Amino acid sequence: MSGEDQYISSTQNPKIKRLLALQEKSSERRKSGLFVVEGRRELQHCIEAGYEIESIFKSASAADAADADFIVSPHVYERIAYRGSTEGVVAIVRAKPHTLEDLLPSLTGGVGGGSLFIILESVEKPGNLGAVLRSADAAGATAVIVCDPLTDLYNPNLIRASIGACFTVPTVACSSEDCIRFLKAHGVQILTAQLQDSHLYYDTDMTGPTAIVMGTESTGLTDQWRQAADAHIRIPMLGRLDSLNVSVSAAILLFEAVRQRENMVLST
Repeated sequence: MSGEDQYISSTQNPKIKRLLALQEKSSERRKSGLFVVEGRRELQHCIEAGYEIESIFKSASAADAADADFIVSPHVYERIAYRGSTEGVVAIVRAKPHTLEDLLPSLTGGVGGGSLFIILESVEKPGNLGAVLRSADAAGATAVIVCDPLTDLYNPNLIRASIGACFTVPTVACSSEDCIRFLKAHGVQILTAQLQDSHLYYDTDMTGPTAIVMGTESTGLTDQWRQAADAHIRIPMLGRLDSLNVSVSAAILLFEAVRQRENMVLST
């Protein structure tokens, strides 16, 4: 490729228009099997997770711009970048299928020797899912399973909010029915986070294989999950509000599981 072909100075360039379509339209991501990653840290996690990079765009101001497939002018980079602190790198990446069966080898992993899953039912805000993934990574969770999702797993807002944790934590999208069947078949206890008919989360044993299930802040969990649960747990709410952001709740519950498992290891 010549230097002239490599340098892009117009937002009307077909390659830039295609990149923007992948950023903005989930239908385009599904149809093409491609998605966009922005930022050096996020791209590094993506590569380490075995994703295939189709093309890399770097700002002309980046010190290593010559290593890119395409160099873009500062004006073009400003258009394709969601934020200015990504060190001048945006890439188009080929998606990979993720299924429940992919999680089978890790069912005995996790702190204290038990699997630890976060299950999110019908999550619709990619920022919330990204934040949950960050907590899941920090807690060493086995996987995050998104049931009946209302956002796709390659949404740029999700990738950005997770700071690349969507590549470091196994993440699967499936139906609630398939997820419940999978968890029960492999002896994973199901704990649903809910206010009604529930026990305080720190009084519930999470040392064995555990799935913590959370619904949306507006509607909570469906009866399908409530009925499938082995126990219902809640976080005490001492103020006037009756709920926390789902990502905050997930972090609290994940690290309670970590605390219990570490204490179990120390006591043996």
